[in-house]
Amino acid sequence: MSHTVAMKDTPSRATKDADVVARIREAGGIPLLVSNTPELCMWWHTSNKITGTTRNPYDTRRTAGGSSGGEAALVGSGASILSLVSDIGGSARLPAMFCGVFGHKPTPNWISVEGHKPSANDKNWPSFFAIGSMVRYATDLPLLLSVMSQSDEARNTFNKKVCLKDIKFFYMDDYGPVPSSLTTDVKDAICKLMRHLEDTSHVQVQKTNLEDMKQSFELGLIILFKISDVYSMFNRWDDPKKSKRVLTEALKFIFFMSSHTFPAICYGIGKSIVERTSASNYKKIMEIRMRLKKQFEELLGDNGVLICPSFTSSAHYPHECAYNISNYTYMIIFNVLGFPVTQCPLGLDKNQLPIGVQIVANPGCDHLTIAVAQEIERTFGGWQEPQGRELVCDVA
Repeated sequence: MSHTVAMKDTPSRATKDADVVARIREAGGIPLLVSNTPELCMWWHTSNKITGTTRNPYDTRRTAGGSSGGEAALVGSGASILSLVSDIGGSARLPAMFCGVFGHKPTPNWISVEGHKPSANDKNWPSFFAIGSMVRYATDLPLLLSVMSQSDEARNTFNKKVCLKDIKFFYMDDYGPVPSSLTTDVKDAICKLMRHLEDTSHVQVQKTNLEDMKQSFELGLIILFKISDVYSMFNRWDDPKKSKRVLTEALKFIFFMSSHTFPAICYGIGKSIVERTSASNYKKIMEIRMRLKKQFEELLGDNGVLICPSFTSSAHYPHECAYNISNYTYMIIFNVLGFPVTQCPLGLDKNQLPIGVQIVANPGCDHLTIAVAQEIERTFGGWQEPQGRELVCDVA
C-alpha cells in the first residue's frame, strides 16, 4: 500500500493499487488502511498538518519513529498483525524498533516499488529504496514477503530453512566518530544475544571493523540527497508549474506562512546544498561505497550476518529527532549499500521501552537475517505488549 503524501494544498488519491497491494489482494489479503506518515515520508518522526502526530504505544510522550510510524504504532499496540512499509533511510526499521516489533528491508528489486508516493525517476532509486514488511511475530516475515515478491528466486529464498550452526556471525564496535555511544541497556542486550549464540549454537561471533564504515554518515547523507528527480513540492511531475522554490518556502516557514512541515522543507534545503557537491568529490564517495560494499560481500559471503545496533537508545522525544540525525547512520548505511536487514526487538530497557538489533546479510541472503530474527524471538520473547500506559495512537 503506497504511503500518502501529506501536502495540504495538493490532496491526491491513488487511481490504482501499487504492485505490492495488488499481489496481497490476489493472495487473499485485505488491506485495511493507509496509516500516518510524515510529509513526503522523509522524517524519523511521524507528524503532519493533515492528520497530526502518531504516538508511541509504550509511552505516548515519545515518538513512534518514521516514516512508517503509523504502521509501527498499529502493530506495536496490537491493532494489526502484518504491515506494508517503505524504507529509504531506516523508515521500516526505526519505527519497528521504537515500537517493539520486527521490520525487514529486503534485497533491492526483489519487491516492486511501483506505486509508492513519493517516488523518483532516478534509475538507481530501487537500489536504495525498498518496500518491506513490519510484523509482530518473526514467523510471519516469510509469509508477507513471499506474497509481495516479484520472482520465484525471492519467494524461495524468503522461505529457505537455515541451521544457525551454519551461519557465520560478525559484529563491529567502531562505526566511526559520528554516532553517539550506545546506552548501557542496548549494549547489554546485544552482548546477551552474542553470548546466547555462542553458548547454544556453538558458533563464534567474530569481531570485525571496516575502516570505510567510519565515513558511513557522509556516504548516507550525500548519496541519498544526490538521488535525482525525487517527487516533492519542489519537483512536481504532475504539474511542474506548481513546483515551489526552496528559499521561498523556507522564508514562508520562518514567518509562519508555509503549509508545509519543517522536515519537508529541510529536505529541499539539504538537497540543494548536496547537489552542489563537485563531480570529483561525488565520484570519490561512490568509490568508497563500492569499496565498502565489496568488503562486506567478501566478509559475509553467502552464509554470514552482521549484528549491528538499530539505534543508540530506545524511543526519544519528538523534538530530539533533529539532533539525533547522526545516530540514524546505523540504518541509512545499509540503504546506501543495498543490503537486506531485519530489525529485531531485544526486550525493554529500564524505562520499559523497546530496544532492538539489526541483522544484516549480503544481497540475496534474506533467509539468513530472517532465521536469526526467528531465533531471537524464540529466545528473547520478541514483541511484548505495552503495559501500564494509555494507548493513544493517532495512526489513521
